Amino acid sequence: MKFYGLKSCDTCRKAQKAILATGQSFDVVDVRADGLSPDDIAAIIAEFGEAAINRASTTWRGLTEAEKARDPAALLAAHPTLMKRPVIERNGVWSLGWKPDIAERVLTS
Repeated sequence: MKFYGLKSCDTCRKAQKAILATGQSFDVVDVRADGLSPDDIAAIIAEFGEAAINRASTTWRGLTEAEKARDPAALLAAHPTLMKRPVIERNGVWSLGWKPDIAERVLTS
């Protein structure tokens, strides 16, 4: 399992704690510290498209209108913290966010 998030994100910490409690292991990619590889960005955009961009984030609010109009992949390359999180890839199945339905799928399957 691969977990994309931020160390400082409360939702990411909550998700990691819940996953660890089930005994599952995962590789963490801190998008601020580690960044996102071009392959990761391509996979995330292919799976979620524009939904991968967190338009409620502080980073988004700080962008100019011209920056906001950029392609989602270019936005994530330039500003990885714009990614909605967490993004979890498990056995080829991708999840975005940590709502109850996603938590149940990740924790029980």
